[in-house]
Amino acid sequence: QVQLVESGGGVVQAGASLRLSCAASGRTFSSNARGWFRQAPGKDREFVAAISSTGIVVLYGDRVKGRFTISRDTAKNTVYLQMNSLKPEDTAVYYCGLSQYGATQNEVGYSTWGQGTQVTVSG
Repeated sequence: QVQLVESGGGVVQAGASLRLSCAASGRTFSSNARGWFRQAPGKDREFVAAISSTGIVVLYGDRVKGRFTISRDTAKNTVYLQMNSLKPEDTAVYYCGLSQYGATQNEVGYSTWGQGTQVTVSG
């Protein structure tokens, strides 16, 4: 069983930066592709970014392209989400997921989720 633990959320002003981390432990599946999704109150979960097991393939949601960067440290079994130029509309709980099918925007492809980390951007 793989466990995912997100960290790095917080309260920041618009224009600031944050870096989220998603640490994996457990079985070897922790090296799988992983993705970040977010969910704001009253809204559906939204795809943010995904990265393949090798880090070669990366995908981004349209609303974060050019501002967010996903990366991974294989040795640490950790995936990062660098978030720059944050906007109030980025406010949400950010979840890290483990994909069974490579880097994908489809939430259905993710089998394991972390508990989430809150990001609040004040304007």
